[in-house]
This record gives sequence, C-alpha cells and structure tokens, in this order.
Amino acid sequence: MTRIEADWLKSEPTQAILSMLSDAGHQAFAVGGCVRNALLDVPVGDIDISTSATPEQVTGLADELGFRAVPTGIEHGTVTVVAHGVPFEITTFRRDVETDGRRAVVSFTDDIREDARRRDFTMNALYVDAAGQLNDPLGGLPDIVARRVVFIENAEDRIREDYLRSLRFFRFHAIYGDPVAGLDADALSAIASNLDGLEQLAKERIGAEMLKLLAAVDPAPSLASMEHAGVMAKVLPGADTWLVGPLVHIEQAFCAKPNSIRRLAALGGEAPEKMLRLSRSQTKALEITKRHLVSDKCPGALGYELGEEQAISVCLLRGALSNQELAEGVRAEIRKGAGAHFPISAEDLMPDLTGPALGDALKALEARWVESDFTLSREDLLNSL
Repeated sequence: MTRIEADWLKSEPTQAILSMLSDAGHQAFAVGGCVRNALLDVPVGDIDISTSATPEQVTGLADELGFRAVPTGIEHGTVTVVAHGVPFEITTFRRDVETDGRRAVVSFTDDIREDARRRDFTMNALYVDAAGQLNDPLGGLPDIVARRVVFIENAEDRIREDYLRSLRFFRFHAIYGDPVAGLDADALSAIASNLDGLEQLAKERIGAEMLKLLAAVDPAPSLASMEHAGVMAKVLPGADTWLVGPLVHIEQAFCAKPNSIRRLAALGGEAPEKMLRLSRSQTKALEITKRHLVSDKCPGALGYELGEEQAISVCLLRGALSNQELAEGVRAEIRKGAGAHFPISAEDLMPDLTGPALGDALKALEARWVESDFTLSREDLLNSL
C-alpha cells in the first residue's frame, strides 16, 4: 500500500477539511495536482478536495464549523471553503453527462472511479485520504513513477471533452514527463487527428496554457512535438521552435530563470499578442525584447534603458541567435546600467537652454554618459557643453 507523508496533508487546515467531511460519513480525499506533485517530490501549491458530499452538504458542514463557504463553481459541484485562513476547492464526485470540447454538463455520483474517469491524465487521477493512504482507481501510479503523461482510457475521447487538453498534454510532458522516453505516441496521434477542435477554444485559454508551457525548465522538446503534430500552426501561425533549444541551453549556463515572454520572442509567430490574448504589459515586454534584439546597444546600455530582467532577456536571445554563451561579466554590466542614475536634470541647463534645444542637449549628454560606461560625472558632462 502506498502512503503519502507530506506536511500539507498533515497540516491543521487540511486535516480539518477532510475530517469535516469524513466525520459526517462522506468520502473525502485530496486529489489531483497535490497528490501528483507529492509523489514526484515537486512543490505543492493549491490543495483540491474531492468528496461524495453534495455542494449543499459541504456548505452546511462548513457553516456548522464556522468555516467560510463560497459557491465558486456550484454548477460544476465546487465550493471553496476557507479553513484556518487556507482556501480549499471542494468538488463533489462527478461524471460527465455532455461535453462539447469546451465545457461539460455534469451530474454527481458517489463512485470515485467515475470521478476519476472524467479527468485528463492518469497521473492526475490519484486520491489520498487524511491518513495518507493512496487510492488509485485507474492504476495511474506506475505512470507517475515512470513520469509518463498518458490520457485516461481513450485519448481521443478525453481530447474531445475539452480540446485544451491537447495543449495541457505538451505542458505536462515538459514539466513532469521523462525527457528520454519521449511523448506518448497514442496521445500525439489523437491530438493530430483533432486539430480543428483547437479553433473552438478561447484565445485567453490558449494563451494561458502556452505561457505555462513556456515557463517550464525546458519546453523545447514539447514545443518541437507541438510543431510536428500541427498544433503550433493552429495556435500560433508562423512560429518556429528552432531557437528555443539554444536559448534554454544558454539560459541554464547563465543561471537565468525561465521567462515565458523571452521564449515567446524566440518562437516568433504572427501577432502573438492577438493569437494568445496577451496582456498589455506582456505585449509591451515582447515588443521591447524583439526591438532591442537587433540593436547594437551594449549590455550596460540595455540595463540602463530596460532594467535588469528585460536586458538579460535581450542578451540571452542574442546569444542564442549567435549560438554563443554570454561572457562572465555580462550580468555585472547589466546590473551596473540598471542601477545607474543620470546626474543631469533639465534645471542644470536652464535658463541657457529651453524648448527643443534643451531636450536635444539632455539626450546628447545622456548618450555621452552611457557611452562612457556611466563614468562621466555631473561636472564632466556640464563642462563638455
């Protein structure tokens, strides 16, 4: 029997929620990502609870114990209960009645196996009770141990229930899969046979999924498989994955954290801000990164103009394009520029200069100061006029 020993499971809030349900005679389990991540020794974020209790019963039990219950997804059987300051999404065992590739009509059940069968991947269909005992109704534990991302039962059926699962498959492989074993062939075949379904998805959902994939430590193999399967052409036409691999290598050599927008810049593609419904700040960061990629500004100047994080992105992309790792001192140059403060203000040049002449003089002095590697003093600059 497999047992899970985890601090999040033993914590007072989690135990209080599970006891609330089980003491009333209901089945209650932590399920999905928290169980998967615990088995893979990956940090656990949110803790989702699956139960045989109906939403009304969950709400009533929470009220009796003084916990706050919020009907966040009541039509799908989900109530968020806050216990000891920690929110838990508690969802009644469900089975799908009808699906259209974007959303599902569900009915409640008391059968944990039926609830498991409506999930996406075998590694997400594991449950654990308050004592840490694992319940594996579909036999997904071997897949987790082998780091295999496999659809539950028939891959095409799971995809047609929600076409976003095609994208989730690539993200899950990038994060949890065995890079040596490669991607599941049956899944790839089913995805390639259902490409048109991706057109039904809201671009916001596609964009969110793509940015999560791009944030993986090494998304390059998954992205290449997406391209080969025809998925990339559907979600981001014109994108090319060839630069992502070299970029990841240079990032790792430079000890740089993954950055979704930097990797999106490496992918290219037609109007990613529209195809992926990027936010204004994401769109701006992408545009700035791509624009400075072809500039001749040195790392220090980039740090001064763009800030440390974005300057690093530009330099890493330049390195990937030239297939060269960044020099040891690049980070220090960027930080120096990012921390530099131009010592001249408009008041220093007035009243001798005003209007456009004042602006031109300030720009010229600033350019001279940056070119000096930020070494010219205020007096040096004023004396150079």
